[in-house]
Amino acid sequence: MKFQRVCVLGSTGSIGESTLDVISRHPESMAVYALSAHSRVERLAAQAAATSARVVIVADTAARMRFLQAWPAGRPLPEIRVGTQALTDTAADPEVTTVMAAIVGAAGLPSALAAAQAGKRVLLANKEALVAAGGLFMRTVRDHGAELLPIDSEHNAIFQCLPVNASASAPVGPAKGVRRLLLTASGGPFRCMALDELDHVTPDQACAHPNWSMGRKISVDSATMLNKGLEVIEAHWLFAMPVERIQVLIHPQSMVHSMVEYEDGSILAQLGQPDMRTPIAYGLGFPQRIDSGVGLLQLAALGRLDFELPDYARFPCLRLAFEALVGGQASCVALNAANEVAVDQFLKEQIGYTQIARIIEASLERVARQSLPGPDTLEDVLELDARARGIALELCTSIA
Repeated sequence: MKFQRVCVLGSTGSIGESTLDVISRHPESMAVYALSAHSRVERLAAQAAATSARVVIVADTAARMRFLQAWPAGRPLPEIRVGTQALTDTAADPEVTTVMAAIVGAAGLPSALAAAQAGKRVLLANKEALVAAGGLFMRTVRDHGAELLPIDSEHNAIFQCLPVNASASAPVGPAKGVRRLLLTASGGPFRCMALDELDHVTPDQACAHPNWSMGRKISVDSATMLNKGLEVIEAHWLFAMPVERIQVLIHPQSMVHSMVEYEDGSILAQLGQPDMRTPIAYGLGFPQRIDSGVGLLQLAALGRLDFELPDYARFPCLRLAFEALVGGQASCVALNAANEVAVDQFLKEQIGYTQIARIIEASLERVARQSLPGPDTLEDVLELDARARGIALELCTSIA
C-alpha cells in the first residue's frame, strides 16, 4: 500500500475523530498531514499535538489566537492556515494524497470539489457535494482522475457489495448485472411514535438516536429520514443508478448497512457493527482491508433482523427527497438548503418538529415556480443555495 498523507477536513466531528483513531492504528502506511475545525479549536489543538499534524486550518484570526493559546508550551507549532480559501488550498496541497471530506453542510462543498480537481483519493463523508452538485462533482472526479470512495455507511456498504471490478471512480452507468440498490434506515427514535404526538417532539428527543452517536443536526435528519433521502440522491450519483431502481427499507437493528440486488435474484448485504470506523477503514485501506478497531459482530446475540417499508405520512421528508431528485439539481439544492435552515430553527426551538417538512416542501414549491435552471458551476450552486436558504428562513419566520 502506498503511504498516505491524510488531510482530515472536519477533524473534530464524529467522522473526523473516528478517522484519526483508524489512522493511529496504521503508522506504517498512513499519517496525518492536515486537520481543520470550525469552532472546536481547543480540540483541534489537542488533535494536532497528538498526531504531529504539519498543517491546521481554522476559520478566522480569532480562532487562530485560540489555537495558539491552547497549544502545548514547548511543542513546535504546525503551520496555521486561516479561512475558507485555506480549506480548498489544503485539499489540493501537493503533499496530500488522501482527503477525508467530513465538513458538515454546504460549507464542505468547495474543499471536496478542490480535492477532486487535484486528483486526490477523496473519502467522501460530506453529503452536499453530491446532493447540491452531483453532476458537477462526478464530472470533476472523471475529468481529473480522482479516486472517490464513499464513507457514509450505506454507500460504503453498496460499494463493497458491487461487482469486484467496480472501480473507485465515477461510473457512467449502473454496474452490469445490478437490478436495484437497497438502502437501509434505522427509522430513528420516532419509528413507533403515534403520529399525533410528533407535533410535540423536542430537540433533545429528536437527537436521541437509538443506534448511532452523532451530532445534533444529523441526528434530527435521521429522525425525519431526510438523511436517507439525501442518501438516495447520493446513491443516484455515486452509482449512476436511476431513481426508480433505488429503494429504502427500515431496518431497526442497523446491522445490515445496505444491499445490492442482482438480475439473477441474488441480494448481497454488508453487515457490521454501527461503528463508522468500519467504512472509514475500508476507504483508507482500499483495495486492502485493514484493522478498524471494531469488535466482533455477535449475530447469535442479535437474534433477528427486521425490515419494513417506510411510511411517508410519518416520514414526509423522505418523500420530498425522492421528488427533488426527479425534479432536478436545482430542487436538490433547495431541498438540502431548506432542511439545514429548518433543522437549525427547530434546534433553536423556533419551529416545531413537523414544521421541518412543511418548510422544505414550501421552499421546493417556490423554487419550482421560479423555474430555476440546474446549476452548472460551483458559483451557481452556492448562489442557488443562498437563495433557497433565504426562502426557507423567511418561511420559518412567518410561522414562528
